[in-house]
Amino acid sequence: MKKFLLTLGSIAAFLPAVAFAQEAGIHDVGLIEAAKALDLRDFAMAFAMGVGAIGPGIGIGIIGGKSAEAVGRNPEAAAKIQTVMILTVAFAEAVAIYALVVALIVKFV
Repeated sequence: MKKFLLTLGSIAAFLPAVAFAQEAGIHDVGLIEAAKALDLRDFAMAFAMGVGAIGPGIGIGIIGGKSAEAVGRNPEAAAKIQTVMILTVAFAEAVAIYALVVALIVKFV
């Protein structure tokens, strides 16, 4: 279901590009050509980075909150909790870095 919604959202984002390109006299264009003609790469880059940062942001917030609760309940285990928290935050941040890489590929390709 998620893949369907993502596909539908990305198609809906570029349908106006096709319409504007055809109004400008460019016929028989696909979504990619229409996006390049209208230079929607900046929008696509911002959209990819924005959507790609939502999940890691929420995840890091939850990780920080839960680790603060854990240290509050068991202060003696703070070092172990901190180690696990830092590793988990790094894994969550990697997803945001992937989104940044995709955004940069969209911008420069």
